[in-house]
Amino acid sequence: MISLGALLPHPPIIVPGIGGPADLEQIKDTTAAFEQINQMLAADPPDTMVVFTPHGAVYSDAIIIYNDQSLAGGLERFRLNRKWQWETDRDLIEKITAIGAAEGLPVFAMPQAEAARGMFLKGLDHGVLVPLSFFDPVWAARAKLVVVPLSYLPLEELYRFGKTIQDGAEELNRKVAVIASGDLSHCLKPGAPVPYDPRGKEFDLKLVELINQGVVDDFFKLDPVLVEKAAECGFRSLIMLLGTLDGLKFESRVHSYEGPFGVGYAVASFKPLGKGQSKVTALLEARNAAVASRREKESPLTRYARQVVEKYFSKEPLQEPDELKEYRKERAGVFVSIKKHGQLRGCIGTTEPTQPNLLAEIRQNAISAAFRDPRFEPVTADELNDLVYSVDVLKPAEPISGIEELDPKRYGVIVRSGRRTGLLLPNLEGIETASEQVAIARRKAGIGADEPMELMRFEVVRYY
Repeated sequence: MISLGALLPHPPIIVPGIGGPADLEQIKDTTAAFEQINQMLAADPPDTMVVFTPHGAVYSDAIIIYNDQSLAGGLERFRLNRKWQWETDRDLIEKITAIGAAEGLPVFAMPQAEAARGMFLKGLDHGVLVPLSFFDPVWAARAKLVVVPLSYLPLEELYRFGKTIQDGAEELNRKVAVIASGDLSHCLKPGAPVPYDPRGKEFDLKLVELINQGVVDDFFKLDPVLVEKAAECGFRSLIMLLGTLDGLKFESRVHSYEGPFGVGYAVASFKPLGKGQSKVTALLEARNAAVASRREKESPLTRYARQVVEKYFSKEPLQEPDELKEYRKERAGVFVSIKKHGQLRGCIGTTEPTQPNLLAEIRQNAISAAFRDPRFEPVTADELNDLVYSVDVLKPAEPISGIEELDPKRYGVIVRSGRRTGLLLPNLEGIETASEQVAIARRKAGIGADEPMELMRFEVVRYY
């Protein structure tokens, strides 16, 4: 059973011995709230603590669980000479991975060193150790541990994974406490880890409101641009925590919220109250309905791009519809973008025409976006029903003298320095200023912030 869930921040500065007296004074509400969570757990100690951390071996297409015999770590890098160690609940891990596999979820158990894939991960990260350091060892040292690093799978899949933890705990008759480790916005004030953005505070206040209301569906309706602008690291951990409570009534409460150092720290508890109604089916149906609605409104060019990819698997020739015959005489550069559950799955394009006509250009770039984008694995047949497409037909680019001639909603940008070129399409989610637009195009091209460059702008006709 799930005995308690908690959202806990993990800044090392809140740990006595790392943060000085002046630092600790500024976050005294946070540390007081940690003690409230500790007391709630001490009153009914769990057999196992499951911790979701955003600072472990992160995967984009899978959920990893560390299955070492034991897990240990310290905060030496933050100048604290203290270590912790827990025995791992390998029976629960085995049960979770088995349930996940039966549900079609990509859940894999492996040692931390193997999961790290060569990255420098020595022991448990501070996303695990900081929250757990506040728990009384009288009860916490007797609990076993399960550590799950963050995953960039769609939110619905993370929620479903959370449900496998509840199911595994019930099958083993384990009393499990779930810790969602994560800070909120990292851009609350100038000098914060991420450049100041007023939407950071907006995100934090909205999330605090949602937690206090406790309506699961509303977490999935958060504007993804708002989440991205907040530069947070706790939202996905929270979604997995909510999944562990699926089918249960629960009382959720924010015990404290502070942000004195430019990063939002929220401490919240989630107390199960008995059986309720599962949200899994409704969440998946809503996601599928959104895809179906998008396809009902597809433009002819976008439908053609989608059919090109789908016919690739059947090896059947695709006949060009008569409704597209007007495009057989046009030529232009084209970008084809593919998304899956709101996340980019592939995007390839040409800035100038390379094919005899516009349809051939779309056909070539649709295939490339689906199967040749080096950032992603090729699209598989079982993904086809989840994919949505857009087609951008580019107008000729024109040189400009400076950033003041850009408007990221209207114009795309091309930056050049020598042989290095970076391009960014216009009107992209989360890109609100010309400075952001140029900075991203620079990074794509590998052009340093102080290097000279040439700027060009272009307009597109976007088809959904």
